[in-house]
Amino acid sequence: MIDGRKTINEGMDYIEYGILNYHVLEGMADWVRVVDLKGKVIFANSSMRKALGEDIVGRECYRSYCKDERCTFCITNKSIATGETVQKEEIINGQYYSVKSSPVKDSNGKINAAVEVFRNVTRERKLELELIERNKKISKDLHFARRIQEKVLPKRGAIENVTVDYIYKASEMLSGDMFDIFRIDERSLGIYICDVAGHGIAASMMTMFIKETMRSIKDEIRNPSEALEELHKRFTALDLEADKYFTIFYGVYDKETHKLTYSNAGHNCYPIKFNSGHAEPLKIKGYPITMLFGEVTYKEKEVSLEKGDKVLLYTDGITEARDHNDVQFGIEGVLETVRKNPDNMLKEIEDKFIIHSWGEQNDDYALVLLEVME
Repeated sequence: MIDGRKTINEGMDYIEYGILNYHVLEGMADWVRVVDLKGKVIFANSSMRKALGEDIVGRECYRSYCKDERCTFCITNKSIATGETVQKEEIINGQYYSVKSSPVKDSNGKINAAVEVFRNVTRERKLELELIERNKKISKDLHFARRIQEKVLPKRGAIENVTVDYIYKASEMLSGDMFDIFRIDERSLGIYICDVAGHGIAASMMTMFIKETMRSIKDEIRNPSEALEELHKRFTALDLEADKYFTIFYGVYDKETHKLTYSNAGHNCYPIKFNSGHAEPLKIKGYPITMLFGEVTYKEKEVSLEKGDKVLLYTDGITEARDHNDVQFGIEGVLETVRKNPDNMLKEIEDKFIIHSWGEQNDDYALVLLEVME
């Protein structure tokens, strides 16, 4: 058996003994070894010898790991050549080790060897690799959920005598904004836009609840105000936390009377009705859909929609965007763009919004344009 102290005395008589305090090194749980200029191991502490064998002292450094040739990147050589401390990671017997190599100098400052410290980081690396794999799965699931969320949006184009176009973008992978247009009966269409508090998975799940609930309610209740009251009732039955809430504007268009009857549950981005000569915000107030209120009633208004009239619905991701002076884009910014660019307004509003906010998107946003064709 090779004695560690004897190896130091015989193989390192040119190194100051105080540099390698024998008792400290022997007591360390981390592996420690010293490699000379020829790449031979001239010292290994007891924990390393116990793990890899007593015969590692006196052998080439790479043979300690049962390798037949030198490492492609030898930190010992680099440490000796540059005088720097160099670090890398090695896998030894299925375990991950963080290896740090530092130069050893004699009393004249000449580098005669390198001391290497091996710290077992297997647990950390396995947790890291597990986390990476989980993140990959979550990312894959989020991409799938995003595709589903986008697929359930209404198709662009005509539905009855109304055409639909929109721009829909999430600030994260999933959006808390949602809109829909659907047939209620042979003469009526339902149209809504909603904005769930927050972003991401929880908010997107809420949009699916809203979509399915509104599609269910339309078969039972035609009036927008009563529909929102029923929506509020079904939402409170979920018994969620008080910070979970959403706003929604809902309208029913009767193509025979040409009337849009609408109600509002806290959606402060009033839709805008306009034609070639006039823009009119469809203002109506109402409480958001929230757990804070046990029972809520909503009001209704109506407006005529003739051929060529358009209605723009949007969310506060547009209006609350701020410039470098902390000024919001606001409903005024939307109205101004509508008046100046009536023929290509969705793209113009988005372009103006991007310029105003310096390209930063901090919230989900949706822009929906409806046009009465006949």
